[in-house]
Amino acid sequence: MNNFIYDIPTRVYFGENQLGNLGPELSRFGKRVLLCYGGGSIKKTGLYDKVVAEIKNAGLELFELSGIDPNPRVSSVNAGADICKKEHIDVLLAVGGGSVIDCTKYIGAAAYYDGDAWDILLQKVPVEKCLPVITVLTLSATGSEMDAAGVISNPETKDKIGLIFPPMQPKVSFLDPTNTYTVSPYQTACGAADILSHIIEVYFNVNQDLQMLDGVMEVLMKTVIKYAPLAMKEPDNYEARANLMWASSWAINGFVNGGKRQAWSCHPMEHELSAFYDITHGLGLAILTPRWLAYTLNETTVSKFYQFGVNVFGIDAALPPMEVAHKSIELLSEFLFKTLGLKSTLTEIGIDDANFTVMAKKAVTGGTMHAFQPLAAEDIEKIFRMCQVK
Repeated sequence: MNNFIYDIPTRVYFGENQLGNLGPELSRFGKRVLLCYGGGSIKKTGLYDKVVAEIKNAGLELFELSGIDPNPRVSSVNAGADICKKEHIDVLLAVGGGSVIDCTKYIGAAAYYDGDAWDILLQKVPVEKCLPVITVLTLSATGSEMDAAGVISNPETKDKIGLIFPPMQPKVSFLDPTNTYTVSPYQTACGAADILSHIIEVYFNVNQDLQMLDGVMEVLMKTVIKYAPLAMKEPDNYEARANLMWASSWAINGFVNGGKRQAWSCHPMEHELSAFYDITHGLGLAILTPRWLAYTLNETTVSKFYQFGVNVFGIDAALPPMEVAHKSIELLSEFLFKTLGLKSTLTEIGIDDANFTVMAKKAVTGGTMHAFQPLAAEDIEKIFRMCQVK
């Protein structure tokens, strides 16, 4: 196995009634706070008022950037960076889901960059400094509250790019499951699909690594499978929301990666779908993941599918490995499309094959996606076409 470095320097306040620590935590980084949020749902739930009260009680000066979209736009990053430069912002506060947090991270990086923030993503301009980011999470999905990654879209060029820069790691994150009670069943389902995809992208791996990490990932997947339907049925079920929230963070904070050195597959493909069609990220991943698994299943990879089927779905270990493998994909599809109720094809959400060729080419860097199974542009186009039919 490969050597690795594990460093997750995010302080987490998990549970109810933790916002009393927000003012002191913000104050550690300065006096001038930029509050970043989305379309205003935090005002409807009352969370906005609670956050603002904590900021004012701490004697801090408040500035705001609202209207951050799902699949956050680079225009919001530039707007936030302009505020930071003009108002000499000391610390950023992201209140929302992964889109708000991702956007806020890049605002913090762009605050130190003279130019269009899109340069950072398109040209991979190194991020060596970032304003401190603190988060208050409202949706269990991306895990952005506990990692250094972020994904930004540019509708003008139909690009969606994700990069990892250590300085963008949140300093502090507030994870209160009650803040996710108002998340709709649909968004809960999409979030669950996103969490599962983060784990599956790492779990299905050709690199030999610590067996205990596979065990952790299997428990995380079983957690999502158990609690996502319960959270959809009982939105204010604290146990369900708490398990999903913590699973979301640990699915992608780097711990389960160990020493693996494998590129992801479904995320680059889905980034093209949402860049062109602005669909919900988790929905795109749900549609893609079973097809990608089916496409990569062969005699060389079957052992991993067998492990997945037996340990996650409880399939009879006495069955032939290939039978277990096919059954595991069927059960995953059943969970995503029947239990969670997500649309199962691109056709159902109005996406035809008009852009498949160009999207497939953009999804690969250097002509081949070096992932669980190497995929060329023509392979990705075939996977897109598999997603058109049930």
